Amino acid sequence: MSNKAKKGVLLVQLGTPNAPTTSEVRKYLTEFLMDPRVMDIPTISRNLLVKGIIVPKRASKSAETYATIWDDQTGSPLMYYSELQQKMLQESLGPEYQVELAMRYQEPSLQSVLDKLESMFLDSLLVIPLFPQYASATSGSVIDRVMEIIRKWQYFPKLNFVSSYCDNSLMVDVFAEHAQKHDLAYYDHFLFSYHGLPVRQLGKIDPKKELKCPDFGCDSCQKEINNFCYLSQCYATSRAIVKKLNIPEDKYTVCFQSRLGKTPWIQPYTSDTLHQLANEGKKKLLVFSPAFVSDCIETLDEIQVEYANEFKEMGGEEVHMVESLNDNPMWIEALKRMVLENGN
Repeated sequence: MSNKAKKGVLLVQLGTPNAPTTSEVRKYLTEFLMDPRVMDIPTISRNLLVKGIIVPKRASKSAETYATIWDDQTGSPLMYYSELQQKMLQESLGPEYQVELAMRYQEPSLQSVLDKLESMFLDSLLVIPLFPQYASATSGSVIDRVMEIIRKWQYFPKLNFVSSYCDNSLMVDVFAEHAQKHDLAYYDHFLFSYHGLPVRQLGKIDPKKELKCPDFGCDSCQKEINNFCYLSQCYATSRAIVKKLNIPEDKYTVCFQSRLGKTPWIQPYTSDTLHQLANEGKKKLLVFSPAFVSDCIETLDEIQVEYANEFKEMGGEEVHMVESLNDNPMWIEALKRMVLENGN
């Protein structure tokens, strides 16, 4: 290893089980759901709910689902594409930079990767959570954990974070390019399906407690009004892609998937939207999932299998998915520009 100080870049993805087995999925779900930024309820209640109800109920079924998307050679799709992104960015930036990948939950852990970076006596470190839209439960959790670990270091390099990039022009170009692999005129309607959040988390970003969001969120948020509202950023991403592809206003819907429990989550729910579109006689849907930069269980199974089957049962015919950013060189260029624009 060279003794020359490097500029560090840390890409952080959500995480994935180490294997599609019940025991490994149980470990992953427990670590994920016990994060107080993810399950933002009192500790005792979170312990009882996660360890006593959710994980025992979901681990086996989730393991079966992971097994359907697991590749015998490359393993987890999320890990496969995340590692490709890290390697491609390292190659693009060159030897002056040290690019590492960590997972917020499971392996490679933030602790182990930051330990490695600490030993390199970095001049600077830029952390890029791989979530285009900011949420306390995703990017916020990554930043929180990084600061918790780094505060124990005996030296501090220049430290910076990219907290969001919801309307990054190159990212939008990649989603548009991937969409154009499909015949857009073939589809009756377009869905922009984002990972959901409990509605209560939208207002928590306001330290003065003056922000009053509607019970189920709204569709009129502007990124410029509330820069750190997850809902606002989802609409900003959607508008940018819609503008790039010239999709008419009446031909697309923004919706939210993966809700958990009985508390209100951001609406409209993707499942409800599918019901509505089927009732309107829509037959062919093309779905974007711009909350994910790599294909994963939410895109490969939840949308392409679960929701596709649900739509067909209601009288629809086809649900096709726009692939994630994955290993598109333009996405790697977007990451490179983030690094250079943030002073690293």
